[in-house]
Amino acid sequence: MSKWSEFKKNQGETRPWHLINPGMHVKDPKIAEDRLAICKACPELVKVTKQCLKCGCIMPAKVKLEAAKCPLGKW
Repeated sequence: MSKWSEFKKNQGETRPWHLINPGMHVKDPKIAEDRLAICKACPELVKVTKQCLKCGCIMPAKVKLEAAKCPLGKW
């Protein structure tokens, strides 16, 4: 699998433009908080930018999307 294909696979079905659609957000803000706490403890998170090395996403935004998944299966 090429690096590009692997990157796209790790991103999953969510896309950045889903952030502007409130219907795509998690219904309970606690879910987003719990997800972000898991990410903060993960060695794949770049602490300065809060970006995941596996999927390339900015995690404070991604955790708010209902359909988002961790590429490592942590949430």
